[in-house]
Amino acid sequence: MSKDTIVIREIEVKDNAEMEAVIRDCFIEYKLPLEGTAYADKETTMMFESYQNARSVYYVIEQNGVVLGGGGIKALPNYETEVCEIQKMYFAPEIRGKGYGKLLFEQCLKAAVDNHFKQIYIETVSSLEAAIHIYEIYNFKHLKAPYGDTGHYSCDIWLLKDL
Repeated sequence: MSKDTIVIREIEVKDNAEMEAVIRDCFIEYKLPLEGTAYADKETTMMFESYQNARSVYYVIEQNGVVLGGGGIKALPNYETEVCEIQKMYFAPEIRGKGYGKLLFEQCLKAAVDNHFKQIYIETVSSLEAAIHIYEIYNFKHLKAPYGDTGHYSCDIWLLKDL
């Protein structure tokens, strides 16, 4: 695979450590809260295993055999079965700003439709302004309170989109 060849594929067991590192590095880089966020989630250490349920999928972005980002969907915990959540969408600096995140985001939206979800939910922190702007471009609407019970009490932005 050449350096400028990007592959978006479903996560494999071998990707767990690399994806965990990408996620944790983003939290440190952006000085995001480490508690009450994906940083503290048990599933961050075992991403492959966490997305093996029906109607869930996690994709990674791989360049030259190295995992540099990812994102996925899963039914929103402790909520209606027709609402899914985009989860753990993080990218290493070397692939940001090149459109790969958009491709992955659109693949997640398609997976939500293909899995017969009616709405898709996102929660994030207000300091991630660029990400929030992208969600707004895709017609996500701001909510006044969180949906479900994700345990992410440090997230202060909640968005929802009808599919």
